[in-house]
Amino acid sequence: MNRPIWHGHAITRAASLAGCTALVLALTGTGAQAHSPAHHPDPARQTLGADDGWAAHGTGTTGGADADAEHVYTVTDWAGFKAALTAGGTAPRIIKVKGTIDAVSQGCEAFAAPGYDFDAYLEKYAPETWGLEQDLSAEPDDSPEGLRRASAARQDTAIKANIPADTTIIGVGRNAGIKGASLQIRGVDNVIVRNLTLESPVDCFPQWDPTDGSKGNWNSEYDTAVVYGSTHVWLDHNTFTDGEHPDSEAPTYFGMLYQQHDGELDIVRGANYVTASWNVFTEHDKTILIGNSDGESTAVGDRGKLKATFHHNLFSNLVERAPRVRFGQVDVYNNHFVADAGYSYSFGIGKESQLVAEHNAFTLPEGISPAKILKRWNDSPLTAAHNRVNGRSTDLIAVHNAEIPQETLRSGAGWTPALRAAVHPARAVPALVKHHAGAGRVR
Repeated sequence: MNRPIWHGHAITRAASLAGCTALVLALTGTGAQAHSPAHHPDPARQTLGADDGWAAHGTGTTGGADADAEHVYTVTDWAGFKAALTAGGTAPRIIKVKGTIDAVSQGCEAFAAPGYDFDAYLEKYAPETWGLEQDLSAEPDDSPEGLRRASAARQDTAIKANIPADTTIIGVGRNAGIKGASLQIRGVDNVIVRNLTLESPVDCFPQWDPTDGSKGNWNSEYDTAVVYGSTHVWLDHNTFTDGEHPDSEAPTYFGMLYQQHDGELDIVRGANYVTASWNVFTEHDKTILIGNSDGESTAVGDRGKLKATFHHNLFSNLVERAPRVRFGQVDVYNNHFVADAGYSYSFGIGKESQLVAEHNAFTLPEGISPAKILKRWNDSPLTAAHNRVNGRSTDLIAVHNAEIPQETLRSGAGWTPALRAAVHPARAVPALVKHHAGAGRVR
């Protein structure tokens, strides 16, 4: 791979609106301009607007808006992107992504440890010979599992990118993106990620766990983006997708799906003050996890934190977790959820969660009941008001309790969101989100 070349402050390598949309424009005045962040002619220096979700709390979220010229980088490949993350010390930085960057451009084979052989792995750990009673944790380093672990460690180092504090990462134009990477926003404050198509990383070396469930399971690593113990993070106008590697095309081994994806976005381990606005989350299974464990040791660090806002996002053709919530005060409003036949649920009600879901629109296919929108994992009250399903006002809690009485949910999250940008009626949300959400639409 060619080394990135530094040129001063850059790193580089040598439908018309109709129908309901008229209502949208009437409500927003000038359409897209009405939901713009704090104004600046350069999108890379725009900051989160006042009162725009939990990330506006306290100091707000400005990312790298104050970066001087020497700390503005334009990158066109993965090596250049990672170099820009570490250049310039702790000064605020802006990283402009031009085109599509591929973190796995050389393919999975580039990460394989010497001697690793997937066929040998399948032969040794087949349930008919290995069984389903013992996991693989004790396998030695020279075993097929040991060589898989070594290969996975190589991929882990290669595709994870640690995002520093006071950073803005923004795509240039309509076709910027990052493929196969895991953005790690860990233990930092004040990060903005905007205008990128983020294709989910593919785990090249999933692990077989014979003890997972009654039939065993394949488990994968690598979320597209992880907010881990970080504060003031704004994710805006991105498209999260499985892209060229949908689960529908994945093979099966040992009778189970060879799962090579984890989550699209995780907010965990005491993370706080996150706003996700005007994104598209599409073509995925386990989409968004807020709080990663019920365990008391984790709960101590999560209670009173995990505050996140999701507004004006499109959640399309997903299976579950949009989001699944533990502990946090999570505000979900003005989003459009479009399901397909593989739909399981949208909102996962987890331990001590305090979810407020209001003014959202849901489009469900024939045969899928609105009762499935909510999934109770724990007895945690929530607020769900002014939502519409297939164009009709629907009390999500009432319909859930009527059809699934064994998982009765209680109303009343116990708090009222105060940090909201413009709130639109649910009937206007599908057209508004259709025309303004996702990558390539930042102005």
